[in-house]
Amino acid sequence: MENRHQGGGRRGRRMLPVLLLLAAFAASVPAAAQVYKWTDAKGTVHYGDTPPPQRGASQLRTPSREEGQAAALPYELARAVKASPVTLYTTVLAPCAACDQGRALLRARGIPYTEKTVNTDDDKEQLRQLTGKLELPVLVVGSRRIAGFEGAAWQDALSAAAYPRSAQLPPGYRQAAPQAAAPAPAGVPVPPAREQNAPAPDEAAARAAEQQPRRPSARETTPAKPPTGNAPPGFQF
Repeated sequence: MENRHQGGGRRGRRMLPVLLLLAAFAASVPAAAQVYKWTDAKGTVHYGDTPPPQRGASQLRTPSREEGQAAALPYELARAVKASPVTLYTTVLAPCAACDQGRALLRARGIPYTEKTVNTDDDKEQLRQLTGKLELPVLVVGSRRIAGFEGAAWQDALSAAAYPRSAQLPPGYRQAAPQAAAPAPAGVPVPPAREQNAPAPDEAAARAAEQQPRRPSARETTPAKPPTGNAPPGFQF
């Protein structure tokens, strides 16, 4: 028994320098650096932050920020995100109170989601293919689609997809920036989005024309009242 313990102690002392070397290497490599792994001709496995000297080495990819956030989610929430991802369709063409309510509901419940904006004709066509109409907001939970904001229906859809009823997002979680429902092809410039309360070009021209002095005719009719609501043409909120 004494010899066995002495042999184990000698092996432990021989492994100690190797463990210290690995710990020093791990501390010296930045968190976002690329890590390479390769095996030399003698079968020894090496790790390093520089490309290996021979072919056939595998590179360990550094995960993106979104992948890192997904990996840090609690198990129940991460499982729901993988099985039934959530997408929210909104617009910036006009103030959309229903869109704001839907966004607030998702954030209050701690739901990771992708937001897609419907602004261009291509975006509208994408929305038509999804729901058959131009009604916003639209919530997509897995294969389920809900047009228009209905708090109870949205909550039921999230619960049916096994999302936690209370927020479980880790501290520091950042929601991804909105993206177009139908992204423009690479190389095609995208015009800047109009401010929410700024009039459309045709509306601005009409207002300028109204400000010009004119002589009313004897048979002038009463001008039509402007449409009510903030929805742009073709949209329903």
